[in-house]
Amino acid sequence: MDRLATLTVYAYFAILLALSIYGAHRYFLLYLFHRHHRRAPRPEPPRVARRDLPTVTIQLPLYNELYVARRVIEAAAAIRYPREKLRIQVLDDSTDGTTRVAREAVEDLRRRGFDAEYRHRDVRTGFKAGALAEGLAATDSELVAIFDADFVPPPDFLEKTVPWFAEPDVGMVQTRWGYLNRDYSLLTRVQALLLDGHFVLEHTARSRSGRFFNFNGTGGVFRRRAILDAGGWEGDTLTEDLDLSYRTQLRGWRFVFLPDVECPSELPVDIYGFKNQQHRWTKGSIQVGRKLLGRIWRSDAPLKVKLEATFHLSANLSYLLLVLLSVLMPLSVMLRTRHGIHASMALEAVVFGLTTLSILTFYGVAQHEVSPNAWKWRLRDVPFIFALGIGMCINNAWAVTEALLRFETPFVRTAKYRIESMRDRWKGKLYRSARKPSFYIEGALTAYTLLAAVAVVATGNWAAIPYVALFVAGYAYVFGLSVVHGRQ
Repeated sequence: MDRLATLTVYAYFAILLALSIYGAHRYFLLYLFHRHHRRAPRPEPPRVARRDLPTVTIQLPLYNELYVARRVIEAAAAIRYPREKLRIQVLDDSTDGTTRVAREAVEDLRRRGFDAEYRHRDVRTGFKAGALAEGLAATDSELVAIFDADFVPPPDFLEKTVPWFAEPDVGMVQTRWGYLNRDYSLLTRVQALLLDGHFVLEHTARSRSGRFFNFNGTGGVFRRRAILDAGGWEGDTLTEDLDLSYRTQLRGWRFVFLPDVECPSELPVDIYGFKNQQHRWTKGSIQVGRKLLGRIWRSDAPLKVKLEATFHLSANLSYLLLVLLSVLMPLSVMLRTRHGIHASMALEAVVFGLTTLSILTFYGVAQHEVSPNAWKWRLRDVPFIFALGIGMCINNAWAVTEALLRFETPFVRTAKYRIESMRDRWKGKLYRSARKPSFYIEGALTAYTLLAAVAVVATGNWAAIPYVALFVAGYAYVFGLSVVHGRQ
């Protein structure tokens, strides 16, 4: 082969090898889960007398949440806890009619005897982190429970989480997310699968094996002293929750994950809302990695904690690699066929096979834990995880690039429409997201991979067809959904 062809093939296999390392890490998390998932933090939290219960402030950060603001405020008020020890803060940065809805809801709570306050900022300094920091400065409660606008906490939420703080080293308790609209569409079903894997397997594996895991920004309770000890909320990343989580655990505070306590939420129903959410999470995790990985490796934390933190905070780099892989794969296949190099395709098949198996096993185990009676039925959607993951790689690689280049962007929240059943509709409502440049790149890569598939068939590279078809399906699915939802 000539030099350019050789470099192309070598680059392709180097990227494939790097991606396989992250695929192997998924097997490692499965191992940790299998070994430690029965190792609960303790058999059960101690019972605490009413007079000894800590004071709690429920913080509800809002930004233009017209359709769900009242729902989350009313759900917070329905949580069972002694009134004299409970305070509700609505932290509203809205610039639309949400301000009226939220203010009226808080006034209604006050009439009913709740200690509730409405706080509005005209300037979103620090975005969500800034709002939470301002609210924290205005309360002296021992504990702070946080719920985003798309959540509906159950009435027994504090009854199940607060007792764990009887141990003085516990800094945060995180619950598992549930989904109000899981079965609304294929998009929401696949999102639920992805999040179940994150919560049930990743959180359980990390927390119960003595590694760091993160507060997810909502559906959890923080000890006020732990937040302040870690330096407080900081708004220099788009994932202030992940940032605070690592800083807090580096200070020696212990986090507890409760997989059996479910906090329902509303999943994004349109692809643009999902893209905004994934862009924020992806970029934020790389920002946190840049900010804290040096501090983590210089700390006294065990080596196993440092290694897992590195995998956790760098995992989204794989989206950049996946974009490069999708470009190089067809070229690599064609070049190897032209020069008669067929042995490498067997290695390629093994790597893809093991990666595919890791994903199927990972999310299959998660569903078995979440829903022992329905997990087999839910597995029908697992193949679409591949499609959504590939199709979203442009959006997420864009986010990674912005983080690496330190390109600052505002906190763009995920639109919520109060979609709770199949009868609900979001078409025609406010908060439509603008089309991003990544949309056109997705279209271009859809066409590119489709042409590559035709070329692979034309040259008789039958072994490569499943892999190329996977990329075609992924880009076509997300691009097609973007076209359809853009019209709505």
